[in-house]
Amino acid sequence: MSRNAKVNTLLLSIVAALAVLPLALGLGDGEEEPFAGADAQAEAAITELEPDYEPWFSPLYEPPSGEIESALFSLQAAIGAGVLAYYFGLHRGRRQGEARAAERASQDAGSSATETEA
Repeated sequence: MSRNAKVNTLLLSIVAALAVLPLALGLGDGEEEPFAGADAQAEAAITELEPDYEPWFSPLYEPPSGEIESALFSLQAAIGAGVLAYYFGLHRGRRQGEARAAERASQDAGSSATETEA
């Protein structure tokens, strides 16, 4: 097994452990929403500490259900991943193109040098 395969296996097992351990240890037991987001937890903590608190801003769009909110969040994540993949792919392609151009230039320089000697 190569070093890269070992590292990939280790990283994959860590990710799997991070996904499974909270469920296996029952970290969300006894809560109404066991794995609520940070926004919901912050809102609950603020209203507990300061019941008269009024937010400074209100959302521009309030989705009608949690499913739509999750779908919009997933869409946002997919668009962001696509932009990052495009960026990294573009830069890798440019590097490969520059390497090929440099290789062709060195081959052309080598062939023109042999032609002048003949």
